[in-house]
Parts: sequence; structure tokens; C-alpha cells
Amino acid sequence: MPPRTNDGAASPAEASPPHPIVTCDNYIGGRPVPPSTGSYLPVLDPATQLPVGRVALSASSDVDAAVAAAGLAQPAWAARTARSRCSVLHRFLNLATDHTEELASLIVREGGKNLAEARADVAKGLETVEYAASLPQLLPGAILQVSRGVECRDRRVPLGVVASVVPFNFPLMVPMWTVPIALAAGNAIVVKPSEQVPLTLTRVADLWDRAGLPPGLFGLVQGTGEAARHLLSHPDVSAVTFVGSSDVAERVAAGAGALRRRCVALGGAKNHLIALPDCDPASAAEDIVVSCAGCAGQRCMAASVLILVGDGGGGDDDEARLDDLLARVVRRAAAIEPGLGPGQMGPVASPAARDRIGTYIAEAEGPDGAEVLLDGRSWAGRGPAWIGPTVLLHRSPTDRAVREEVFGPVLSVLRARTWAEAVAIENSSPYGNAAAVYTTSGGAAEWFVERFRASMLGVNVGIPVPREPFSFGGLYGTRSKYGDMDITGDGAVEFFTQRIKVTSRWPAPLGGEGRGEGDGEDKDKDKDKDKDKGEARDAANFAGNM
Repeated sequence: MPPRTNDGAASPAEASPPHPIVTCDNYIGGRPVPPSTGSYLPVLDPATQLPVGRVALSASSDVDAAVAAAGLAQPAWAARTARSRCSVLHRFLNLATDHTEELASLIVREGGKNLAEARADVAKGLETVEYAASLPQLLPGAILQVSRGVECRDRRVPLGVVASVVPFNFPLMVPMWTVPIALAAGNAIVVKPSEQVPLTLTRVADLWDRAGLPPGLFGLVQGTGEAARHLLSHPDVSAVTFVGSSDVAERVAAGAGALRRRCVALGGAKNHLIALPDCDPASAAEDIVVSCAGCAGQRCMAASVLILVGDGGGGDDDEARLDDLLARVVRRAAAIEPGLGPGQMGPVASPAARDRIGTYIAEAEGPDGAEVLLDGRSWAGRGPAWIGPTVLLHRSPTDRAVREEVFGPVLSVLRARTWAEAVAIENSSPYGNAAAVYTTSGGAAEWFVERFRASMLGVNVGIPVPREPFSFGGLYGTRSKYGDMDITGDGAVEFFTQRIKVTSRWPAPLGGEGRGEGDGEDKDKDKDKDKDKGEARDAANFAGNM
């Protein structure tokens, strides 16, 4: 049966001929390696629920082999200059750019994104590769004479073998948050992809090989949570990164802390958008819908709560403007068609995800008494993983759909009478990933930016993702971030390197060549001159003193 749009017509992006089933083995020592278990899981296209691949189910011995291969390759790689290492990244960047359409096609097939979103997934990932390729200009350390005759300098050295466990929602972008920067810094890296989306990274491994990356430096361990747990706790892994749910992120960080291992674990989010009456309604409505419905709402930067604040002093006019904004949001979201073409919205990750999202909607509509302004459950006839954009008007900020991460195309709307009330709702969230305000007033924007309890903030930008060289990460002390530092950008450079500090003092040798009989007397005179000039004695200089 041909794919359909919401009116029953065939969708061009979905009408492509069938592809062969892709086998996704482990990638160890520069080559595909079947799992020791001999077992595989099917990989399903979320849009059709038909198989597009099969992914290896790895055992702990497979993880051991990947880490061992990485450990063997890493010392020689670290011994190369940063420029030499980054020449491989430049070649990979060129290859991956040439294969953008192929990689985007894989993301559509295994991840359910529309084609434009898949291309953006590739482009954003390669943007980080481009940044990492510039590290020869960014890695040099500092040097300074800190006291008379005493010099301090620092240099960065790699950590060794590092590991990344990455989620399903961005098959290329999220792995590229870590892989290129870790490699450029001189590390070897082993990645555990989501078993739902292994096709893209399997192809990426081949591109690394073609770019000339020495075998073992980039490894893939396929499988489920068992493989991930063994990789994250492996004694020969020096640092770990994780992106996924908050509950797992917390456990990953706790485990790494117990092993005295560097870790950044990014969890979930509940991102709030605050709209003031003076905002531009057309621009804001478009941006809000893209934020909440783009990628089917399956991203940690997606908008999930919209707060309409009527404290502009305009009385009924303010309320009318906010009502107009909400109506525009509902109309724009309702106009989105199901499908995989640009501008359409694809399925969520699985039937289980669709059912979980539907439960939040049903509970909001029932016991919580929210008004369903747009019901995405009408897409159910398209397939078991399809659910459309949904807009809920809530009565209480304590409703479960308002408080918890839904991870789907659901926008919860609240009304607040004052700025302080709106900020209090945002601040009360246990998450702290992103927040944004829509306004044409610079003063209002600054008021909110100073008071948001999140680390990535937007002004008239509903998806305030930092771009390189800025790093990405939630707020410490919230359920959005656990562990150390940030991911991507300068945060990743800091994370994947160790700073070595060297303090040097080179006194003139006694009786050395060129030292005359009067040198000591002249030196004493120089000291007296310094005192006359008012130079303060360096009381903190303990070099050569007791």
C-alpha cells in the first residue's frame, strides 16, 4: 500500500523504493566484527514499522575487544601533532559532506525524521567536525612569567580511551558532539549507538576509515543496555559521556563518580516559553510551533510549556493579543501534515512512545481538566507510531503533562497574570535545560533572562541551541545535567583533555661561562635599583626559599 499524506495522497518522501536490510555489526580495530553472541535485533522504520536493518547484540567480551583495540591505537595517535590528527578530520569532513544525502536518507529510514530535519542533523553534526578540525589553533596553552625568573605554562594532553553512549533522536549530530573533538585532542573513542538507530553510525565508521583514521581509534559497540553498562564501567575507559533520560543520566554520573572517572551525563528537559503581549504574533507563533513539533517533539530543546503573560498594562487589549497568538499557534500546528517530506512531521520513535504520549494527553483531558485545543491522536490511523501536534490549555501548573518530560509533539499552555508568576512556574521545574521569552522589549527580555532557571536561554528564539565555539549542557543541580562540564564546543575541549601545568626557574649557574668577578656585586646593585623604583617584593615566590 503506498504511503499517504493526511488526506490519503502518496507522500513523495515516503514513496522511495525499498532498501536492502543493513547489518550493523560492531566496529573494532578498523573493521566490522560480528557479535560474539551471534544474535541480532531487527531495526524498524518508525514510519512503516518494516525492517530496515539488524543490529548486533553485543556481550561484555565485545566491549572488552573494542576498548582494547582503542587502547592499542591511542598512544601513537596522541604522539602525532594536533595538525596531523586534524588533517584526518578535514578529510572526513569532506567525505561526509559529499555523502550528506546518503546519511540523511539513513536518518529518515531509521529515525523517522522528515528529510529537511535529517539534512539538518547531518549539517549540525558536521559543524562540530569543522570546529574540531580547527583545534590546532585552539589547543595551544598559556605561558606567563609569574614572578622574577619564574615561568608558568600549561599544555593539554589527551585522557586516553573515552566512551560515548548516544540516544536515538539525533543519529549523527549527538555522536558528533563528542567524537571529532575527542579524536582531535588525541583520544580514542568507543561509541554505543542506540539500538534503534545504528545504520547511520555504521556508515560513518566506513567514512572514518576512508578518511585515513588509524584502526581502533573509532569503535562501535552495538546492542542494548547491557553493552552500554559494561562500556561505561570499563576499567580502561578514562571518561564517559551520556545523553538520554534523567534517571539513567543520574545513575551514569553516580557510577562514574564512584570510579573517580570524568563524566558528563545530559538528561531530560521541560523547556518553557514565555510570551508577552508585545511580541510579534506571526513570528512568535511560527517559532513556537517549530520548537514544539519539529522532530516530532523528540529533542531535549523542544518547547513543551507556553506561558501567556498578561501583565503588560494593556488590560483587555493584552488579553486579545495573547488570544490571537494562541489561535495562530493552534492554526499553524493544525496545518502540519504527516509525512517525511520537508515541512511535514514524521512519526515518533516507536508504538510504545506513541502510547506513552497518548497517556499524557488522556490524563490531561480527563482528571486534570485541561482543554484539548488540538488533538494529535487523530493521526492514529496512519500507523502505530504516528501522533500529531497537540495543544493543551491547562488550568494548573501542577498537571503531570506540565511537570514531566513528555518527549513528543505536545505543547502545554498556561496563563499567568504577572511576570513574577510566570518565572515562578518556570523556576519550579526540576529540569534546567532551556527557556525563552518572546517580546519586542529589551528591558523585558533582560528581566526574564536574569531570572530563568536554565542554562540555554533564548530571546525570540524557541530552540536556543548554542553553536560552536559555545558549548551545550543543562544547568548544574537540575535533572537536565549530571557530572562535569559541558558537551561540544570549548566545553568538550576542556572535558576531553587534561591540563598539565609546568612551573620553571632557571637560575644563572654559579661560576658559569661569561660570569665575571663583578657579576655578583652588579646584581646586588640591580636589586637596590629595583627597590629604589618601588618594585614590591614578591612575597608569594617560594621558589628556592623555605
